[in-house]
Amino acid sequence: MQDLRQRAVAAYLGLAIGDALGATTEFMTPREISQQYKLHRHLVGGGWLHLKPGSVTDDTEMSLALGEAILANAGVVDSVVVAESFSEWMRAKPVDIGHTVRRGISRYRATGIAEVAEDPHTAGNGACMRCLPIALLNWNSPVSKLLADSRTQAHVTHHCETADAGTEAVLLMLVEALRGGSLPTLRTIADQLVDRFPQFAFDEKKVLAPSGWIVETLRAVFQALFAHEDLETVLVDVVNRGGDADTTGAIAGMLAGALYGRDAIPVGWIEALDARVRGHCERQALALVNGCQDPIPLVGGNARSEGDA
Repeated sequence: MQDLRQRAVAAYLGLAIGDALGATTEFMTPREISQQYKLHRHLVGGGWLHLKPGSVTDDTEMSLALGEAILANAGVVDSVVVAESFSEWMRAKPVDIGHTVRRGISRYRATGIAEVAEDPHTAGNGACMRCLPIALLNWNSPVSKLLADSRTQAHVTHHCETADAGTEAVLLMLVEALRGGSLPTLRTIADQLVDRFPQFAFDEKKVLAPSGWIVETLRAVFQALFAHEDLETVLVDVVNRGGDADTTGAIAGMLAGALYGRDAIPVGWIEALDARVRGHCERQALALVNGCQDPIPLVGGNARSEGDA
């Protein structure tokens, strides 16, 4: 259980550090990054949002808002409770917010409906970037519950088969890593996603400056994750690609954190992360995983969702 807790904390810190690291290079090209930083590897802030060093963006903030909604509702993922939490977050005027997220929250405010209609144009990475609390809550749940909770939170703003599939693969990878799974085991889950949705194939030329489209996001994340065997190199690789770097950094960070644990995170990165954010991530990670005991198998026949997933 102690190992689970430290992996959970590492996943949340990895998310926040990847977010903060990538925010500096968001929307830049690899050439621009190289010219300005040579190799970007420190939490220096700046970027198009002009952040203070160690500050995070909507990736971390929405994850924390989702986690607080779950904890406040006794561990139940309810779309209205989640939408209310997101609405409160948006009311606080966050430093950044995606267009699809803003539309979904605005629709909820106007109609009281906490689920957007299915739309292929919502195949962005916004639901995936904030999915970590679902994995922490469901580290020992049946796959059916993990995926149902994923769709409940995702469909508040994003409702698309492609986005659902990508987010669910990341969740399965996170849970496997939290349980102590290996990199090859995570690769099996990623390969299963590619079998079902070939557009996610990542064994090809490196994705540079990946967009907010979940396909490009996850191709970049998978390429970095499976090309290296330590957290620091994975994060440095993915954020130096530019593009939607805060989100590729956040997703790569949560996966690598869960896989390699807290000791793999450079101490300088942890110390440079905003102290308030760091404490919130640590407390919420522990609160969400508190409970379950015996793991239920994930990889193999159960790794694929049932029904139309």
